[in-house]
Amino acid sequence: MIKFENVTKTYNKTVKALDDVSFNVKGGEIVGFIGPNGSGKTTTMKLLTGIIRPDKGKIVINGFNIKEDPIKVKESIGYIADNPDMFLRLKGNEFLQLLGDIYRVPEVERKERISSLAEKFGLTEALGSPMMSYSHGMRQKMMVIAALLHKPPVWILDEPMIGLDPKSAFELKQLMRDHTKEGNAVFFSTHVLEVAEKLCDRVVIIKNGHILYTGTMHDLEKQNKNESLENIFLELTEK
Repeated sequence: MIKFENVTKTYNKTVKALDDVSFNVKGGEIVGFIGPNGSGKTTTMKLLTGIIRPDKGKIVINGFNIKEDPIKVKESIGYIADNPDMFLRLKGNEFLQLLGDIYRVPEVERKERISSLAEKFGLTEALGSPMMSYSHGMRQKMMVIAALLHKPPVWILDEPMIGLDPKSAFELKQLMRDHTKEGNAVFFSTHVLEVAEKLCDRVVIIKNGHILYTGTMHDLEKQNKNESLENIFLELTEK
């Protein structure tokens, strides 16, 4: 459902953030995206969501080429950014209604979806308050609800667990699993190797704009016997 093919992105004509990068995410998969700071993860997320354009290469999401059908691509994805501090002057329910209007979610479905997700993440009582009064964790949970409101087939999540309490993190992980059971796809970045090991079908490890590894965590461990995941990751990314 995600095809990222031979993508290159350079900033200021000198800094090559991504260099001929390719990977894919199939329907029914949760794929984790791992790499040290400055490795190209943020650039990749921005390219996948159409915030920036590649210099070279092709990006296809849910069958739509992001260059040729950018609106169709945006309709197909649910995106959680790494910073939940946005639209803070709006009340929670105003923000969700805005997103519902943008994605043309029918009123009945919208109401049911907001109610269900708000209850799941413990935000029902907070929806009538301005989001500037929310804690960081509450804002993060609001971004989760907003991203899933239109039931997109492809989820692109940038460090989605940061700021979530254990219960909310568990609920999100369960939603991710349920989503892929329906044949949909999840692609998310994380710094937490334990989360990647337990949750992901495959991982993509990146450093300095190059893919170092694509595959399962189990196969990565088999290739590096008697090594902890932390040591394997450090050895890969410090070479």
